[in-house]
Amino acid sequence: MRETISDQILTAAGGLFYSEGIRAVGIDRIIEEAKVAKATLYRHFPSKDHLVAAYLQDRHDRVIRSLQEVLDATGAPRDQITVIFERLYEKADSPEFRGCAFALAVAEHGDSERVVSVARTHKKAVRDIFHAIISNTGLSLDQTAAHLSLLYEGALATVAVGRDPTAVLVARDCALSVFDATVLHNRTS
Repeated sequence: MRETISDQILTAAGGLFYSEGIRAVGIDRIIEEAKVAKATLYRHFPSKDHLVAAYLQDRHDRVIRSLQEVLDATGAPRDQITVIFERLYEKADSPEFRGCAFALAVAEHGDSERVVSVARTHKKAVRDIFHAIISNTGLSLDQTAAHLSLLYEGALATVAVGRDPTAVLVARDCALSVFDATVLHNRTS
């Protein structure tokens, strides 16, 4: 499938925004990297704010699709949790990994309601993925899903600051302990 101009711009901007930061990357740099005219960029994205929101929306779609694939391809809920954290570990083990793109964007561009809205939607969707995993056990425990989501988010932040991807494996082990304790507690209740 051929990449559209809009995709070409998003790919260039997304790579730059994630690796260098939103404020550090100007429109002229994106135009140069995407190999498009300024008028073309603005025809597809009326402002940098629109471009940042589109970059985050694209990233959101990819992350949620990847998490959903884990749910679809992995049977047992405990295994789903394991695979989600192990995939995050693989990403975090890359020298290009800077942490959560949504947290980075809000830290830099938090005055934009458009950007904050996409970030909040993403964080809720991640919680919903963990809620779906817990629901597959026959349990309906919002608190456990919130704990798993917080461990996932905490792993992202810890790796971003400490540059040690093994934090994700620690978070995985904690998540599995929370899951096991929840299942055990509900069996004995």
